[in-house]
Amino acid sequence: MFDKLRQFGVVPVVAVDDVDNGLRLCEALLSGGLPVAEITFRTAAAADVIQAASKRFPELLLGAGTVLTTDQVDRAIQAGARFAVAPGCNPTVVRAAQRQGLPFAPGVCTPSDVERALELKCQLLKFFPAEASGGVPMLKALIGPYGHTGIGFCPTGGVTIANMKDYLALPQVAFVGGTWIAKSDLVKKGDWAAISDLARQAVEAARR
Repeated sequence: MFDKLRQFGVVPVVAVDDVDNGLRLCEALLSGGLPVAEITFRTAAAADVIQAASKRFPELLLGAGTVLTTDQVDRAIQAGARFAVAPGCNPTVVRAAQRQGLPFAPGVCTPSDVERALELKCQLLKFFPAEASGGVPMLKALIGPYGHTGIGFCPTGGVTIANMKDYLALPQVAFVGGTWIAKSDLVKKGDWAAISDLARQAVEAARR
């Protein structure tokens, strides 16, 4: 699954409060040529949005974000999520996802985090919060002692269309998390055309 996501270079990270807006958002992303989205569990509607969107748009690769508990792992799988992401590395949650075959990327920002994830046999790690943790220089520093292990990274947090290429230039970066593509104000206003345009720009910028 993460190899499939790599081909896009960027995964929109979104939070929506209701199913209708979630479906319109997914339609906007598809219109912009970006058939992937990480629906975060920051809202109560997340599982319902994933379930509805996975049925409406089977071509869309939908993941669950901000997965913090084993219950959320279960709900994400039941809703039809194809992958899951977390801001931190909780061994209990990682193991729960692994037992059920759900591709899971835990969050890391220190060497100790990376080693914990390696012990759990994780293949992709979310570097979060990317810019606040030191950005590309910090990620390069982490790759130094751990790059030979074969792990990949997904930088998220402060990544923009202006700096995404700096991250994607690193071979160990599979893709970046794009929170700027569907910001909450655009979703609330229902500016789906703007979201489609931002998705289109991200696709163009991600080409390597």
